[in-house]
Amino acid sequence: MTLRRRHVFVTGGTGYIGRALIDALLSRGHTVRALVRSGGSARLPPGVEFIVGNALDASSYAREVAPADTLVQLVGTPHPGPGKTEQFRRVDLPSGLAAVDAALRGKVRHLVYVSVAQPAPVMKSYILARSAVETRIREACGQAWLSATILRPWYVVGPGHRWPVVLQPLYALARKLPWTRDGARRLGLVTHAQMVGALIEAIEHPPDDVTGPRIWEVPRIAQGRAP
Repeated sequence: MTLRRRHVFVTGGTGYIGRALIDALLSRGHTVRALVRSGGSARLPPGVEFIVGNALDASSYAREVAPADTLVQLVGTPHPGPGKTEQFRRVDLPSGLAAVDAALRGKVRHLVYVSVAQPAPVMKSYILARSAVETRIREACGQAWLSATILRPWYVVGPGHRWPVVLQPLYALARKLPWTRDGARRLGLVTHAQMVGALIEAIEHPPDDVTGPRIWEVPRIAQGRAP
């Protein structure tokens, strides 16, 4: 089957996942446009068209989203932790809501949002912010043209983000015990490559359903891109 080329608008394209995703999209023949802050374009891969705007304010970039058929929202607090409640409120929540608004204004066909695994015993303020965006996405999917994919990783292991690797033996044990198995799977670790691969898979194969978002939990993300 011939792969359809996508026109993808990315927010958070200069970040931990965004730069690798853009590289992968370009290598696969897709067109990419990225939102950046003033002076941020130097951190983008070469050959990417960029739009200068404020990720927290849809009105600063919504007119530039078209003719994209896909919008990927990756803006968020770097290295999220329990002590960053204020950043989640000031960055993660408004940037997610702005992306939904921009997708609707730009008549995007598919919105891809990176949320967080839930429920979880910690990081409640982070989950609260991301869940609020998920709720807005569900409301937006009532529009006749918009479908959505929500990916829910817990921790993405990669360059500069490797400390949870020491927990792998505990994860392995928890997956074997009936009373901890579900939680260990839902809150499992995924690699940077798996995360980028899952995003590529979601972008290249959008859902047909526009009545509600498609949810990919950690086990599905860990599959990466289908062959």
